Amino acid sequence: MLKRNNKHPVPLYLLMIVLTAILIPWAGQSAEQTYQNSIGMEFVLIPAGSFVMGSPESEKGRDGAGGEIQHTVTLTQPFLMQTTEVTVTQWQRLMGKKFFGRRKGDKNVPVVKVSWIDSQKFIKKLNAMGEGVYRLPTEAEWEYACRAGSRSAYSWGDKIDCSMAMFANKTGKADTCKLYIESLSLTYKQPAPVKTYAPNRWGLYDMHGNVWEWCQDWFDAYHGADVNDPQGSGKGTHRVKRGGSWSSTAYGCRSANRAGEHPYSRMTNTGFRVVRAVD
Repeated sequence: MLKRNNKHPVPLYLLMIVLTAILIPWAGQSAEQTYQNSIGMEFVLIPAGSFVMGSPESEKGRDGAGGEIQHTVTLTQPFLMQTTEVTVTQWQRLMGKKFFGRRKGDKNVPVVKVSWIDSQKFIKKLNAMGEGVYRLPTEAEWEYACRAGSRSAYSWGDKIDCSMAMFANKTGKADTCKLYIESLSLTYKQPAPVKTYAPNRWGLYDMHGNVWEWCQDWFDAYHGADVNDPQGSGKGTHRVKRGGSWSSTAYGCRSANRAGEHPYSRMTNTGFRVVRAVD
């Protein structure tokens, strides 16, 4: 028991005041770390900070044409990032079931065949709900969140195997995980339901593999300069997508790997996740 003057016990009401002062700030801090909106989209707080974007020249599978030149990026504002890709269920709750026609099977898989333009229509409706301000992540925000403090090829290290992410789930060169995927009773040549694989240390699922994820930026080569809050090129013909997919090779799922796609393209291996501004 706490004591006063080494002789008399502290009165109970004083003890309660002390405990309240300690516990209330912690409760508030915990509440601010995560958020869930009314259609079941979960978000986790990503802190502001700096990181090295891109990959070293020694990294296997690296794009040597200027696409992954290392440079220091500082993100000056925290943001809330969706813990999973947008699922079919979440999409249909907001957009209705007629947008892409009838979809069969597990509704907890990422929605695919959505163009960058389609993602903007979803986000416009999401913002109209009045539950915060949503958008696609910038490419820098995406890689920062994917790395979760790491500097390796993947958020957990420099090697990947079939138990760590959904990739190599197609015929040809990228079919090395077919047998493992079948052992999980997952569908061949399709993404897995979200949260099938373990999250990174910041609580984000499927940042490596499963489906490519649209980012806000136009696709362009890096120029190697250190920068704060980069928004990417102001113009272009293709939008950035990140993370690799169920159809990718192992190298295609690296944290630094980049790709571009026409904003009207609808691909079976491409979806998206969104970020929400911190209130």
